[in-house]
Amino acid sequence: MSEIRKLMDANRDYVEDHLGIADAEPRRHLAVVTCMDARIDVFAALGLDLGDAHVIRNAGGRVTEDVLRSLALSSHTMGVTSVVVMQHTRCGLAGMSSAELEEVTGAGIEFFAIDDHVETLRADLQRIRDTPYLSLLHEVAGFVHDIDSGHLTEIIEA
Repeated sequence: MSEIRKLMDANRDYVEDHLGIADAEPRRHLAVVTCMDARIDVFAALGLDLGDAHVIRNAGGRVTEDVLRSLALSSHTMGVTSVVVMQHTRCGLAGMSSAELEEVTGAGIEFFAIDDHVETLRADLQRIRDTPYLSLLHEVAGFVHDIDSGHLTEIIEA
């Protein structure tokens, strides 16, 4: 059976238990930017329930133009006032340069490689703080999630 068929079958089961949350505004006025890594259960790791937060995922949990676009909408139309940028140990973007990733993938794009989580988080959080249209964000923090233990380390709070 193809993966798509498996998804459709699973959806039939999901429909029976679907919560149907009416309000798109996150209850905790929170957005989480994190990596697309399939090993990260964002809701469990942060003690969140469905409807509590916007979760924005990309390779490396980096603050890109598209993340800024999502945060603009979250803050101005959905009441988000806090954001957490959560990277993780053993990330595929750590320890490789963008040039190496371009060579491996054949894609001539910026991969936002991670040399050092602390420096990367500092730069990404500064990008959020320096973006004038994100001035509604009152809390901005950076975490590193240990992929093996599940432990969070708060690196930076602004």
